[in-house]
Amino acid sequence: MNIPERKFQVFTRQNLDKLPQMQRLSEEQRLAMKTVAHVLPFRVNNYVVDELIDWDNVPDDPMFQLTFPQAGMLKSEDFETIRGMLLRNATQAELAPEIKRIQYSLNPHPAGQKSLNVPHENGEPVPGMQHKYRETVLFFPMAGQTCHAYCTYCFRWPQFVGLDDMKFASKEASHLVEYLRAHKEVTSVLITGGDPMIMRTALLRQYIEPLLKEPGLEHVTSIRFGTKAPAYWPYRFTQGEDADDLMRLIGEIRAAGKEAAIMAHFSVLRELQTDVAQLAIKRLISAGATVRTQAPLIRHVNDNADNWAQMWRQQVSLGAIPYYMFIERDTGARGYFEVPLWRAYMIFTEAYRQVTGLARTVRGPSMSCTPGKVLIDGIAEVNGEKAFVLKMLQGRDPAWVNQVFFARYDQRATWMDQLKPAFGEKEFFFAEGMRDIRAAGEGRVWLPTEVDALEETWRMDPVEPDHEHERKKPE
Repeated sequence: MNIPERKFQVFTRQNLDKLPQMQRLSEEQRLAMKTVAHVLPFRVNNYVVDELIDWDNVPDDPMFQLTFPQAGMLKSEDFETIRGMLLRNATQAELAPEIKRIQYSLNPHPAGQKSLNVPHENGEPVPGMQHKYRETVLFFPMAGQTCHAYCTYCFRWPQFVGLDDMKFASKEASHLVEYLRAHKEVTSVLITGGDPMIMRTALLRQYIEPLLKEPGLEHVTSIRFGTKAPAYWPYRFTQGEDADDLMRLIGEIRAAGKEAAIMAHFSVLRELQTDVAQLAIKRLISAGATVRTQAPLIRHVNDNADNWAQMWRQQVSLGAIPYYMFIERDTGARGYFEVPLWRAYMIFTEAYRQVTGLARTVRGPSMSCTPGKVLIDGIAEVNGEKAFVLKMLQGRDPAWVNQVFFARYDQRATWMDQLKPAFGEKEFFFAEGMRDIRAAGEGRVWLPTEVDALEETWRMDPVEPDHEHERKKPE
């Protein structure tokens, strides 16, 4: 496949007017974009602009909604405040307090990311890391805290807007290595951001090679990379010596006996249809990576079943594994993007019915909320009461995993904190445990020495098999 090379060019609020396509929009539309872009991050590149957006369908085009700010992403009163200040040419010093006030009102770090997910050692927070689930550590390399383009729904938007006290970042791998040596329960490291694939491979190696070569890390069996690059800048994997070096690094991870997992974010079918995106996936798989695909369900972008079914089929045909449909998190521009839980379940179910078992590896719709990953597993009526059937796919307490529980059906609910227990229960099964976790001020409820003990709590007393039926003679 002959893919012409492309030079990376990025556009932000500062040079938005230099995009020729902007001339298709009215002055009022451009002002609305700049207004929102003063509060929420905006960054797009020439590949997204030229190859993925259908400019004849703007503003309704899903890729345009996914990457360009829209007026409805801010509350009307906040939007009018910033817009009015821009019209009277307010200075940055005048704008800054209002912008920060709005940003802090948008729940910048949901689900206890700052208060509960950051691990502590010797009473001090470990920089650039999160450890919410027992087996998995998230690591945020300093150089990976941006992206080739920003999703307008991004739940990590505080990483990009100058809220320094809201950033996760680590300059070196030594803290990670030291932490992993002390935590044998961790089997998987997720390199995330931002997007770690924004980094050159030589820099990425500085974080990865210690995980392959340092003694005492044999328990780490997989290294994951959370990335949108296969959709937003697939040339990262196809173009030049640096792309070739990345393929070699993936091979080295595999040679070390560890899985190299690309957790690729694809939101709409169009992102998978270009030749260069398909080549990127093929190169990654040929190098030894496992490519798993995921995305949130987003109103205005992908809130229809056909898009998801077509994406999953295309992903399977390219050798990728459909992994998750998420529900939009309760942060940022959630009011613009959120979908009611009942509708999310119906969209997932309709899409799921359209695909074969090869694509039914996907799980969803799932909420990454404070207690853990909660799956909307069904809508049922029991003894005359309609209820959501929920399942804990992951939990802060490993004992919660795979627990089924019920919430009262609520047609308006879009997130876990809006749900109430069904069937007269006063609280959900994890409520007492969450109170203990919050009181402790840190999300981990296990220690390395307690892993076996936690498993033991679920183990039943051994029961001798009943062979009586084997001795009975047929009548």
